[in-house]
Parts: sequence; C-alpha cells; structure tokens
Amino acid sequence: MTGRDLLYRLDSAVGEAIDSAVTAHHRRRLRKLGWEHALEASKLDWAAGDPPPRAGNSVEVLIDGEEALPRMADELRGAESYVHITGWYFSPEFELVRGEEPVVLRALLAELAERVEVRVLGWAGAPLPLFRPSRGDVRDMRERLIAGTGIEFALDAKERPMHCHHEKTIVVDGRVAFVGGIDLTALAGDRFDARAHPPRGRLGWHDAAVLLRGPIVADVADHFALRWTEVTGETVAQSPPPDPTGDLDVQLVRTVPERIYSRLPHGDFRILESYLRAVRSAERLVYLENQFLWSPELVDVLDDKLRNPPRDDFRLVCVLPVDPNDGRDETRGQLGQLAEADAGAGRLLACTLYATDGRASHPVYVHAKIGIVDDRWLTVGSANLNNHSFYNDTEVNVVFHDERLARETRLRLWAEHLELPVAEVEGDPAEVVDARWKPIATEQLARRESGRPLTHRLVRLPHVSKRSRRLRGPIEGLLVDG
Repeated sequence: MTGRDLLYRLDSAVGEAIDSAVTAHHRRRLRKLGWEHALEASKLDWAAGDPPPRAGNSVEVLIDGEEALPRMADELRGAESYVHITGWYFSPEFELVRGEEPVVLRALLAELAERVEVRVLGWAGAPLPLFRPSRGDVRDMRERLIAGTGIEFALDAKERPMHCHHEKTIVVDGRVAFVGGIDLTALAGDRFDARAHPPRGRLGWHDAAVLLRGPIVADVADHFALRWTEVTGETVAQSPPPDPTGDLDVQLVRTVPERIYSRLPHGDFRILESYLRAVRSAERLVYLENQFLWSPELVDVLDDKLRNPPRDDFRLVCVLPVDPNDGRDETRGQLGQLAEADAGAGRLLACTLYATDGRASHPVYVHAKIGIVDDRWLTVGSANLNNHSFYNDTEVNVVFHDERLARETRLRLWAEHLELPVAEVEGDPAEVVDARWKPIATEQLARRESGRPLTHRLVRLPHVSKRSRRLRGPIEGLLVDG
C-alpha cells in the first residue's frame, strides 16, 4: 500500500466518522421534537401534516431573472389590497425590469404603499459583522427602502445562531403568489440574467421561481401572516382561499427550526421529508439543480441509489455552481463520495454553467433550488441541499406530483443548458444524458483544463476526493445546530 493509498483510507475513515456523528445528531434532535419520521420517509407521497396538498391550482415555472422578475413586477403593479414579501435581503435600487423604462424596487413599493398595504419581512442580518449582510447593513438598507414611504418593513431576528431567514415569497391580494430562489437584490450578484446567459462583465445568475394561482396561495399567505405576527405582534387579516384556477395539486412545505416561533414550537422539517421521500422512490432519474450539495442524509440515499441502482438506466444529474460562496469543499467532497459509489458505471453526472462568447468565459452562479424525480415529482423553492436549509434556516418550497409539469420543466431546463431546442432533448432521459450531456460537458471540462476557450456553457465538474475537507460544513452544522 502506498502512502497516498493510506492517506486516502484515513481521510475516508475520518469523513465517514464525522458523517455518522452529524446524522446521529440530527436524528436525536428530530426524535426529541417528534419529527424523526421525516428521516424515515420512503414512499413517494405528500409530506405528512399541515398544510396538506391543495387541489385546483395553476402554476407557471419561471426560469431565470429575465423571465421571473418582470412577471413579479407586473403582478405587484396590479395589487388592489395588499402586498406581502419575504426575503433574505433586498436592494432598494434593484431593477425588476430593465431597459428604457426600468422598474426599480423602492419606487415600485413606494407607489404601491400609497394605495395598498405593503409589508416586507426580511432577515435582520448576521449578529456578527464578520458576515454579510450584518445587522447594520440590513438596518441601513431598510431605511433606504422605506424612508418617506408608507412601506412597512419588519426585521426578523428570531433566527437560530449562525443561521438566517432564507425564504423568498410574494403574495398579492391573496390571489397570486411567487415562491422560489430569487431575492430582490444585487448583493453578491445581480439576479437579473437571461436564459442564454450571455457574458455581461459580472457574475451570471441561474435561478427559478413559480407563480401560483388557486387555493395554494392561501398557504403562502398564512405562512407570511404567522411570521409577521410572531415578529411584530400585529395580526394580519387573511383573505379567503382563492377559487380553483386549474387542475394541479400543490403542497407548501417548509423548514422552520424549533423554538423560534411560538406557534411552531417543535418546528417544521417537511422539505427534508419531501426530498427523502422522492429520492428514495426514484427508479430512473434524479435531477437536481442547487447551490449546495452536502446534506449527509440526502447524499447517503443517492449513494445507495448509485451502488444499488433500481434499473440499469438509472441516472443522477446535478447542476451546481463551480464556486459556491460558502461550501465549495463540502459540495465537491460529496461528489467524490458519489463518484466512488458510482464506481465508473456512468450513472452520475455533475455539471456547472459558464457564460461564454467563444473567447472569454465567466461562471454562472447556479442558485436555483429545483428537484425532479422520474418526471413525476417536482419541487421549486428556496431550500438548498444542506443542513442549513433542511434544519436551521426558514425556507419555503412547493411540491408537485404531476408528470406533465415535471417533464415540461425538465425539458425546458435541459434545452437551456444544452443550448438545443426542446424537441432535441426529448426521449429517454438516460439516452439524452449519455448522448448529449456527457459529451458536451466532458469536452468543455477538457477545454477548461487545457486553457482553450469554451464553446458551450455546460461544463463537467471534477470530483474532489478529500472527504474530510468536504465535511467542514457538516462539522459546522454539528457545532451550531444545538
């Protein structure tokens, strides 16, 4: 045995020991709260508890800022009674519509506040100024947004230590809601980007949201009302649930840590439950777009799928950032574990995105939080695939069990990333992955490594083998989860 082999074995042993400690800690915590069933979920079904799935809805999946942000502006401008918004951070000068007649966030909300109630609920910021946005950053931003206006802006400091309020929702008049990953800010990157992701001299941004109509809107509104009342003490008058607008069943699922809100003393961990239900049930395809991938519970399920594939044509495809703002080693390390589980069988493919014009190339920050399983399960929301989003930050996702919607959404995403018409990415998913995804992504990685210009935006991610380094994030989670 060489020294390198010995080091690798030691590294793997350390990684596995920490993984075990983290998952055992999470299990103990959820068992005390009566939530251990979230870890055991295996049947593809709706998450247990409230709110239940709602029938009679319609949805539009909005991909990237250029499509999503103007739709948000349109719905906001049409408000007749109230606007309720949650987010991680807001930029008063952020433009939801670009061009000759831009729509600026502060101006839009100020105009609305002259005729309807406008409530904005944001995270209060990091208590320590070592992290951004700090409490001071957020207070300054709040004053710039509301000064001289009728906007009500509450800061939620009821976070767990070292964690935040991360959800992003908009409710207009109780008739329409947006849920997704898009914050109305340019902090750390401009969220307005086109599906073509042209190089634009700054960080590109791939993200998604859904526009909801129908009874599900009442659940988004109720969640806002719960948080607003907990933070301000003010009761929010609720509209009756909207009438049916379509034929979709939708369920709102969320993460709310225990002991931060009096109405949810034991918390809510149904985003974790929903992902584990779906991934454990996967037969042919797990497709994930996310900012992070270092939830040990989820990765362990994916590991088992690769070691014991339910079918020969099972595929796991992940689209991740090349350089997350926190957690690069963790994400890459988990890919190393999954690559080891795949053992060269070719069932795993992890990629990232670049904006390129054939000369210069710049990373596109993958911020979307999308999961698709077997073209029969779809989730979109704010939750990352990490311990923060599954256990400690407030998050909101919506889940659909609808083959048409899941498949259409996947095909739209695949057409965008492969730069092909939708008709050319239809067909058997495994065949498309093998014949389209792998050759393009592998060639582009070779170009990156040899210093040649990219000819395509889809690039394969190299796997990192150091398991102990990838567990910096889970160790942090173990220390601060409580």
